Amino acid sequence: MYSGKAPTMLFTVNTLRTHMLRGWTILTLTVCLLAVPLLAVPLLAAPLSNDDREHLLVHFEMTTQMVAELVQGLSPAQLEYKASPDRWSIREVVSHLAVAEPDYWRDLQKALRAAPDMNTKKSAATDAEILWYGIDRVVHTKTGGGHEKVETYKDLGTALGKFQALRATMIEYIKTTSDDMRAHSFGDRQLIDCWQWMLEISTHAERHIQQIREIKNDPNFPRK
Repeated sequence: MYSGKAPTMLFTVNTLRTHMLRGWTILTLTVCLLAVPLLAVPLLAAPLSNDDREHLLVHFEMTTQMVAELVQGLSPAQLEYKASPDRWSIREVVSHLAVAEPDYWRDLQKALRAAPDMNTKKSAATDAEILWYGIDRVVHTKTGGGHEKVETYKDLGTALGKFQALRATMIEYIKTTSDDMRAHSFGDRQLIDCWQWMLEISTHAERHIQQIREIKNDPNFPRK
């Protein structure tokens, strides 16, 4: 069983928390997490380890703050700008997060209600691969499952408010849960554990944070 200690960690959690949550922080945080031996899965049911709790908490707090910071002060023209007709605007990206994350959260809760089963299964992905999913946008995936309905929220304030309200719920869960998320499997085609799925909720948002940055860096993005 993983001891919960991380002697190879490059920075302390407190250092990560005080980092400016901008720019290269995503990459810095990911490098730090990749330096920690996260790959062992407990064989017996046990509460969430301190390291697993802190890694989720830092990542969720980071992506929650970054979404808010990236859209702050943008004009209607900037929020609705599309680099091409088949691309999303910034407002649509935030709407997508507000639509998708409630489904991801419900799916996680359903999986955690099932009997623990990871002692007889193996995750199809490492923690490092799930972290990398949030960074690597070389391969773009097509959104489906109803989450492509980006017109659900036509007002940024409403979409952002929905996103932040659920994030507050999920962050409180991370802080207080005694669930052994590593002991429960998630998914059918590409099985992972529930801790990894919780992390993927945040790395999914990280991909869209990078998408927002790409929109803002487009040469035709409105100046105001």
